Amino acid sequence: MAAGLVLSIDAMGGDAAPDIVVEGVEIAARRGNDARFLLHGDPALLAPLLARRSAAARVSEVRPAGAPAIGMEIKPSQALRQGKDTSLWNAVAAVESGEANAVVSAGNTGAYMAIAMFRLRMMQGVHRPALAARWPGAKGGYVVVLDVGANVQADSEQLVEFAIMGEAFQRAVSGVARPTVGLLNVGAEDQKGHEEIRGAAKLIREANIDFAFQGFVEGDDIAKGTVDVVVTDGFTGNIALKTGEGTARLVGQLLREALTSGPFARLGALIAYPALLKLRARMDPGSFNGAVFLGLNGLVVKSHGGANGRGYAAALDVAARLARSHYREEIADNLRRLAAAHSSAASPAAAQDAS
Repeated sequence: MAAGLVLSIDAMGGDAAPDIVVEGVEIAARRGNDARFLLHGDPALLAPLLARRSAAARVSEVRPAGAPAIGMEIKPSQALRQGKDTSLWNAVAAVESGEANAVVSAGNTGAYMAIAMFRLRMMQGVHRPALAARWPGAKGGYVVVLDVGANVQADSEQLVEFAIMGEAFQRAVSGVARPTVGLLNVGAEDQKGHEEIRGAAKLIREANIDFAFQGFVEGDDIAKGTVDVVVTDGFTGNIALKTGEGTARLVGQLLREALTSGPFARLGALIAYPALLKLRARMDPGSFNGAVFLGLNGLVVKSHGGANGRGYAAALDVAARLARSHYREEIADNLRRLAAAHSSAASPAAAQDAS
């Protein structure tokens, strides 16, 4: 592994790359992210951007990409066939080779996952990766939700794997010593939900998984912050995520309309301005940007494609915190407990068959 903390960055990925990527590196460096940055992309575009920023001193290298950047319209299968020597491919390869501790990209999500899975492979004991995202909770801090789109369906064992990975991720990023975990369901009662979700709850309780499991939670518990980690399949999680984002935008729009509806409203807005600034900062998606592909043999962080500089810096901070943590070792420990539980459950059946 590289000496010191090195983040490999796909400088050409995202709606406003590479400008916003370089700005994000500058902001991250200015507010205390002490990593070195390995940029992959077009030197002719990156050089003048870096020349205007003090963060250039923290860029260890700008590595040219021999192929054009992967567009947002490219399918994952196409990315695997045509993506070699692109900035995204090379950024992931730097983690595989040990040159970097983590990779960050704001590019095509499907292509990113396909390339990362191909180059880094899955951790032992993980059947599928999960995409974990954060959003603010009513109790302060952030709630981790996974999966939010990597897998349309998930069986009981995969949901337990997501829970194990999400709990370790939350501890690494937020510093919560023992995050609480809940399974997203249509009700909190034990008999509610489909077979897979009930099976996951049963498996967690029987497998001696080392985390604070709180049982089932409902959709409104995400915003309430009832638990620190909410686990579901990618179909449900992605819908929940997009619904939450849309609701936040609607609230912001309605608030602006209300506060500019007349002279008295504008006066009230002026008086409330400091509080409104705090509210905007709390609801700013950029402050909790940085989803993670969990379950791979390497740290892979996905920035929102439309993130601004502050948002991209937040994704870089997530990558740095994960790289300094022991979250992969914690995941491996609980995966071993899960495997042991399966072995114990299978042994009586195998003995009965043998007799």
